[in-house]
Amino acid sequence: MELEEGDRSQLNTLSPISVRYHRALTIYRYYLDKSVPLIKERWGALILLLFLFELRVVLTHKWYLSCYTHGIFLLNQFLAFLTPKFDLSLQQDEENKELEAGERSEEFRPFIRRLPEFKFWHYSARATLVALVSTLFNITDVPVFWPILLVYFIIIFVLTMKRQIQHMLKYRYIPLDIGKKKYGSK
Repeated sequence: MELEEGDRSQLNTLSPISVRYHRALTIYRYYLDKSVPLIKERWGALILLLFLFELRVVLTHKWYLSCYTHGIFLLNQFLAFLTPKFDLSLQQDEENKELEAGERSEEFRPFIRRLPEFKFWHYSARATLVALVSTLFNITDVPVFWPILLVYFIIIFVLTMKRQIQHMLKYRYIPLDIGKKKYGSK
């Protein structure tokens, strides 16, 4: 993490606040990069953060709107995690053209996610931290009738997951490792 000569001269022209911000950002990125191979630990920390946030909401009987918006954000991230990066309808059209031309290839095409696992974790962890910090301020506690939000969230969740599962069945892909063949070395 040693700075090169050009970086040092750039830091000298910046204000002290900018210098501290850039140093903090460098340290943040360093530890973020170190956490990449620690999959179980990262997800365990996220589950702990989610538990703390939900515990705070349940015990205080406040911040239901923050909880709802956080849930909608996580649902959106989860859907992006389950969705393929490339439009499968276009790929199916190409396969149909290959079949008509008699050039059908049995090439392996891996499933590539729209939102990779690390980014899904990173965005979810940041959103959970923001939601947890928002519970420290009363100004973010907007009074709402929480049963309506809960029912609305359940309806949105069921409808979007139904649509996602139909898409997965239509284009025959499984975004998770469940039920897939595992090849090991002997």
